[in-house]
Amino acid sequence: MLENKNIVVTGSLQGIGKQSVKSFAELGANVIACSHYCDDEFLKFCKEIASRNQVEITPLKADFTDDRDVKEVGKTIYKMDCNIDGLTNIAGITKDAIFQMTSMQDVKAIYEVNLFSTMLLTQLVTKKMLKNNSGSIVNVSSISALDGVGGQLAYSSSKASILGMTKTLSRELGASGIRVNAVAPGVIDTEMNKNVPSEILDERLENTSLKRMGDPKEVSDVIAFLLSDMSSYINGQVIRIDGGMA
Repeated sequence: MLENKNIVVTGSLQGIGKQSVKSFAELGANVIACSHYCDDEFLKFCKEIASRNQVEITPLKADFTDDRDVKEVGKTIYKMDCNIDGLTNIAGITKDAIFQMTSMQDVKAIYEVNLFSTMLLTQLVTKKMLKNNSGSIVNVSSISALDGVGGQLAYSSSKASILGMTKTLSRELGASGIRVNAVAPGVIDTEMNKNVPSEILDERLENTSLKRMGDPKEVSDVIAFLLSDMSSYINGQVIRIDGGMA
C-alpha cells in the first residue's frame, strides 16, 4: 500500500505515532520518525523495524516545544535526497483541568505543541512536497475537538484548530496535488489515556457502541489508507475513529 513512499511521522516515541512507524514500515514505506527523545531504546526500535521490513527508518529529534528545533528538523528533511510523499502530524500533549482551573501558561504550552509547531513543520515539509506537486498530509485531531470533553478545554480547542488547518490547507494545496485530511480518534489505548481516572474512562467507554478502547493500530491503519494512492480522491475530510461514540 505504501511501497517506496517516504513518510514523515511526528510523535513517534509512543502511542499512535510509534505504531504508525511500525505499520507504515510493514506496508513498505521509508519513515522519517520524529521524536521528542532519540534515546537508545527508540534508536533500537527504529533499527529493528527497518531491518525486519527492509526499509529505511530515519530517527530525528524534534522538540515541539522549541520553534528553533522544529525549524532545524524541517531544514534537515528539506535537504534529504528523496521526495516526501506523506506527512503525519501526531505529536501532541494534554493537561486536563476544568476551565476555571486552567492556567493560560498551560494553554499556551499545549497550543505550542499541538498547533503552532505542527503548523511550522507542515509549512516546511510542504515546501518539499510542492517541488513534486504531490503528497498527502494527515493530521491527528480528536473527537474532543468535534464533541467537546469536559476538563479538556485547552486540548479540545487546540485540536479543533487542527481541523480548521486541515480544511484550509486542503483547499490551498489541492490544486498542487497535495491532499490534506484528518482523523479524530476516540478513546485509544495509549499512554495519554492511562492517566485518565478509571471512572471517567469507564464512562467514556460506555458511550461507545463497541464498549472498548481502540488499539493504536486501528488508527494507524486509517492513516495509512489516507496516505496511500487508494484514497487519491479524498481531500479535506475528517474521519472519526471512535468505536461509535454517542
